[in-house]
Amino acid sequence: MKSYRTVIMAGGKGTRISALFPDIPKPLIPIKDKREISKPVLEWEICSLRDQGFTEIILTVGYMADKIQSYFGDGSKLGVSIEYWVEDIPLGNAGALIKYRDQLGTEPFLLLIADAMFDVDFKRMIAYHKENNALVTLFTHPNSHPYDSSILITDENNAVTSWLTKEDTRPEFYKNRVNAGLQVIDPIILDSSGIDANSVGGVDEETGKVIKVDMDRQLLKPLCNTGSMYCYDSPEYCKDMGTPERFEQVSRDFQNGVVKAKNLSQPQKALFIDRDGTINKYVGFLRKPEELELCEGAAEAIKRINESGYLAIVVTNQPVIARGEVTIEGLKEIHNKLETLLGLQGAYIDGLYYCPHHPDKGFEGEVVELKIDCDCRKPKPGMVMKANKDFNIDLNSSWFIGDSKRDIECGKNAGCKTILLTSGESGAGEFGQDLTVDRLLDAVDIILN
Repeated sequence: MKSYRTVIMAGGKGTRISALFPDIPKPLIPIKDKREISKPVLEWEICSLRDQGFTEIILTVGYMADKIQSYFGDGSKLGVSIEYWVEDIPLGNAGALIKYRDQLGTEPFLLLIADAMFDVDFKRMIAYHKENNALVTLFTHPNSHPYDSSILITDENNAVTSWLTKEDTRPEFYKNRVNAGLQVIDPIILDSSGIDANSVGGVDEETGKVIKVDMDRQLLKPLCNTGSMYCYDSPEYCKDMGTPERFEQVSRDFQNGVVKAKNLSQPQKALFIDRDGTINKYVGFLRKPEELELCEGAAEAIKRINESGYLAIVVTNQPVIARGEVTIEGLKEIHNKLETLLGLQGAYIDGLYYCPHHPDKGFEGEVVELKIDCDCRKPKPGMVMKANKDFNIDLNSSWFIGDSKRDIECGKNAGCKTILLTSGESGAGEFGQDLTVDRLLDAVDIILN
């Protein structure tokens, strides 16, 4: 794959974290790794890009620009080429792209932020961008505070249909899909924006204010519902470090090796988790969102998984689809409630896989084409194998947690270690599981400790 040019926005003041680092710009804030080697956050990011073959880098700088330029120079000491776009006055988070449009050329480019620590397999993201013939691909992920983050809603192909900021009215239940500020962009969206490059940085005659360009509001949100902007859902590491508390969390993650380990070029460890009776209370066939209620301790268990570096992946049989009792949209709403309830308690799932099939035919209201003997219905391991393909999972280092015989057999068929929950429909049966415990929280504590 050819190397894409990379633009990193590094001009912000970082006012919330300035109490810790008042004399240096945010991109130069030092982070230590587990070897106690300390480098500026932007240097770690540039090195990650370089190691993936991205060596043509443009830094947009403003606040304390001289310190950033002095530290990185032309990039040669890091094995990259660095060009600087200096904003003498703030132009908004996309003003430099418009103002220096001609220097970007015609090929898509990576647009990243220096306000967060990230370690992402960008080659994988670019391949996804090309597969969808997209103009923009947004790196999206679940986080621990979706209620105060921008949420993206997509169609069945992951094309963005709605972009909801934390100030916007949002549905009661929603998928925890947050825009992380990392993008692949085709320069054609700059040309079609209608923004005059010569006006950027000038003074608006009506307001008397400097003319700036807002990336989300002026360039990206207008692409909603056009079929040209896609979400690239990934569990890889990208966390804002704009407050002292978040900086401390990022520092711990870096020292623990979590940041690099979550890059999808590295094999991942996962906890595969059954849904009914494991995360939410078992009510038989769950058909409506109002019937979903979290099990005691489930959110805390998943929160601990999130903090550990394991992926939390839900794997569930949903024959109610084949039975004609719940539509795909209805199931989506149920799962949106699940993600919303978890998000309110600071927890999230990295992936959710469901089987809509059922092998027995001849019932009134059934969806005939879904009444098949499939490869994904537990105890078959099809859903686990799909997750394995999506997330590069080391199955031998992963676990399957569930409350039934078919959960244990599914995990064993996939090559995972298994834990049976006695609180479920099968009680304390013996199905060859590695461990037997009462609740999901107990299982997670054992695995992590």
